[in-house]
Order: sequence, then structure tokens, then C-alpha cells
Amino acid sequence: MKYAIIEASGRQFWVEPEKFVELNRLPVNIGTKILIKRVLFAKTGEKTRIGQPYINHIEIKGVVSKHFLGPKLLVFKMKPKKKYRKRIGHRQKLTRLLISQIKYE
Repeated sequence: MKYAIIEASGRQFWVEPEKFVELNRLPVNIGTKILIKRVLFAKTGEKTRIGQPYINHIEIKGVVSKHFLGPKLLVFKMKPKKKYRKRIGHRQKLTRLLISQIKYE
């Protein structure tokens, strides 16, 4: 099983070939090819590589498939006995990335 752990958008993601990963919105068009070099961990079959902090000679290629809004989160603020209540909603802007291949050099 081939997989890798990458760093993107300030978070870490487990990625596999032909799978989707959802990141914070990237300022690129749909169909754009992305090259990720911030690989923290990689495994191919029986061989395992651990980065310190990143692994050299590994590239992860992906294609931007769509931009969308994440699920709605509600934030409710309240002060007891003061009749203060405030409800705020938030939807994060996300980008779905299709991982096409994990390439080892």
C-alpha cells in the first residue's frame, strides 16, 4: 500500500494515489496540476521513509477538482442574566484535490 503524510494549509494530511483530499481554498483554477514537496512520511510496500522535517526526492502530484464550501458551523454566544444572545454561522472555503501519483526519485 502506497501512502504519504504531507503538510499543506498548516495541517497534516494522509494521502494515497487516486484519492481526494480537502484543503483550505487554494487560489488556482479548476484543473490546475499541483506539485507538493512537503512530505513528512512516506511508505511504499515494505519501504518506509521518515522526514526530518521533510523527505527529499519525493513528489506528490495532484489536480484541483473543485472549489466548494464546507459544512456550516454555528457559534452561539450568550451572557447569562443579561439577555445577550448572538448566533453566528461560518462556512469554510475549501478546495478538493485529487492525488494522481506519489513519485519517488
